[in-house]
Amino acid sequence: MTPMIGAANHGKVKRGRAIWLSALMFVLSLSVAVGLGEGVIRLKNVSMRNYDIEMWRYSRELKRVSDDPILGHEHRPSARAVLQSVDIRLNERGLRGGPIPPPQAGQRRILFLGSSITLGWGVAEEETMTARLDALLGAAGSPAVVLNAGIGNYNAVRYVELFLKRLTDLRPTDIVVHYFVNDAEILPPPRTSFLLRNSQLAVTIWTAAQRLIQSSDYASLVDYYRALYRPESAGFKSMVEALGKLSDYAKPRGIRVFLAMTPDIHRLDDYDLTFVHDIMRTEAEKLGLRYIDLLPALRGLPPERIFAMPGDPHPNAAGHALMAEAILPVLLADR
Repeated sequence: MTPMIGAANHGKVKRGRAIWLSALMFVLSLSVAVGLGEGVIRLKNVSMRNYDIEMWRYSRELKRVSDDPILGHEHRPSARAVLQSVDIRLNERGLRGGPIPPPQAGQRRILFLGSSITLGWGVAEEETMTARLDALLGAAGSPAVVLNAGIGNYNAVRYVELFLKRLTDLRPTDIVVHYFVNDAEILPPPRTSFLLRNSQLAVTIWTAAQRLIQSSDYASLVDYYRALYRPESAGFKSMVEALGKLSDYAKPRGIRVFLAMTPDIHRLDDYDLTFVHDIMRTEAEKLGLRYIDLLPALRGLPPERIFAMPGDPHPNAAGHALMAEAILPVLLADR
């Protein structure tokens, strides 16, 4: 080998080492930066005031992937966590609250189906709508066992499936479908990304990116719901079919079914989604469900009086009290 060729090869080796060293330094620097970013984010979120991160923690600590693909996820039985500074305990069946008493002859058992509003996200257990109704019914001389089967990120298809596949043995005498305006949406299966399951930094970046893509304009939200509730909408058809299955199960068994229509609380002072309420009233009547509109109980309330916390559009304890008071007379009339 000539000196010239040897020098050329030596130069290539040096350049290769330099490239690998640069790549290694880049990876190390990136790892340190990501680690520091993750640490700063977690330290900041210790206050439990970040709605998105608290919902992420809810998924990690109180939910599990379901073996039923329609459900997507379920609550972990007998799990417990402090989320958004509120203690959420789940009983042996994954319902919020304490142990479920066995059915007794002549006992009224009222089962609430719904999503995170029904669960009482951001609200202490004793201040949730279901706990308040339990106390109010007892005080009115009509005691009942009120059960809360609300699970976050559920729609009508999911909570009807939950009841028909998991909860019929609770033997409810009454079922309250605590229906929210987005319960006709088709929900995607749970995300399985390793980063999104384990990194608060990744969740923060993902959420920010999603908000950049999605419009937050209220007019766009109204248009979205108009499209969702068209008769030909796939989500609308699935929702009606699910409620029909629930009605078909309940009627021959003498189970009373109520549909409590819950408004979106973003703009209760100038509410533009009454058309959804009108549609659901019609659908409830077709199916023989007793309709309860919760909008009059909440209409006009500003966000600071109704939001669980700033940026969290779930009704707070005051909102749950108003919903309970609106539902109570209907339950008393149908005992």
